[in-house]
Amino acid sequence: MVQTSSTTIRSAAGSDVTAIERLLEANKLPLVGVRDAIGDFLVAERDGTLVGVIGLEIYDDRGLLRSAAVDAGERGTGVGAALVGALIDASRTRGLKELVLLTTTADRWFPRFGFATIARDDTPVAVRRSAEFMGACPASATVMRLDLGPAPTRGSAR
Repeated sequence: MVQTSSTTIRSAAGSDVTAIERLLEANKLPLVGVRDAIGDFLVAERDGTLVGVIGLEIYDDRGLLRSAAVDAGERGTGVGAALVGALIDASRTRGLKELVLLTTTADRWFPRFGFATIARDDTPVAVRRSAEFMGACPASATVMRLDLGPAPTRGSAR
């Protein structure tokens, strides 16, 4: 569990599914596969209310970042960045080599975390078999990738 100001980031539970689905629908994001992967989702909670969500689907040693959404009233507060950072940390801890995502709206936001645009054909084959790539996201979505090599050492000078 991660606490940032009055927001708590924690693993999603089965009891969060309805609130997660509502948030994803409000952000026009696909629901396909959410219930199956709920154990690898993180949620942001403020005062007992779910205000953000981010999901991970694991394919071999690759991860698909999906379903990143923040309640409209919480945008610009750092909730989204905290969720992405927590998911990246969790992915490294699990030994994943890279994260891939599809986006139709946030291709200018994700580079701040090290994501870079790649060609659809450069996506790992296992990830291309996901529901997101098989049609849940439009073919026009931008594909982005983050190499999860060794995490930067905190406090070290570069």
